[in-house]
Amino acid sequence: MSAFDDILQANQKYVGGFAYSGLTGKAARGLAVVTCMDSRIDPLGLLGLKAGDAKILRNAGARVTDDVLRTLVLAVYLLGVERVLVMPHTDCGMSKVTDADVHALTYAQGVDTRSLEFHTVPDQSAALRHDLTRIRTSPFLPDKLPVAGAIYDVHTGGLVPVEMP
Repeated sequence: MSAFDDILQANQKYVGGFAYSGLTGKAARGLAVVTCMDSRIDPLGLLGLKAGDAKILRNAGARVTDDVLRTLVLAVYLLGVERVLVMPHTDCGMSKVTDADVHALTYAQGVDTRSLEFHTVPDQSAALRHDLTRIRTSPFLPDKLPVAGAIYDVHTGGLVPVEMP
């Protein structure tokens, strides 16, 4: 028995009803969403989207890292993205620790992670504003690319827009 048997069995069932072979890989609704990897978030469902509508970029804390910027450049110039929503969430584990905490936790297990930045989020609103500014001022993205931020509430399903000053 493999640790992935349940996943492979579920995929066999999924293949039986697969209906997305006609999708092109472009974002049909012109949207990219940067959100957290938290499994409580269903980005397509909570935004009224379906498969093929948007590019979903997920990482710990919904941070706009160098890799997210690289991916947004590809999404904009190759995959039909015309607007970006950055969407962190309430009750995020990344807002409950610091990078130093993570380094200490891993070090206690014999793993030295000091060469990594975890981009923890001590102030979620400030981090979101920073990340929105990072996208808006990127020399690699169009000047007039619409960029918005909202915090998803994992307890209500609602979005709270975060305005830039």
